[in-house]
Amino acid sequence: MTKKEIARNFLNLAAKGHSHEGFRLYIGKNFKHHNAHFKGDAQTLMLAMEESARTNPNKIFKIHHILEDENLVAVHSHLKQSPTDIGFAVVHILKFKEDKIVELWDLGQPIPKETINENGMF
Repeated sequence: MTKKEIARNFLNLAAKGHSHEGFRLYIGKNFKHHNAHFKGDAQTLMLAMEESARTNPNKIFKIHHILEDENLVAVHSHLKQSPTDIGFAVVHILKFKEDKIVELWDLGQPIPKETINENGMF
């Protein structure tokens, strides 16, 4: 399995409420993340992902681009908390050690209702 496939599988599992399985399969030892809203350990992030899926059971997560550069994978996606939500453009950057994710950054930008840019965010 490629790093791109691992990143895709992990993020899809998390979005669908299966973060325990995603962490069990794909997260390495001494994992850390950089989401400013949570403590930086695996357990805290896994529980936050679970809570998000419980709170938003109709969440839609669509990956648009995946880029790989040595031990880093970047995933550009559209995250909607419900089918009627405009959502966020999200970038996840995952650092790998061998075939396990050992570090994660996530950055999000709300999609505006109106935009000057005719190209869209995806």
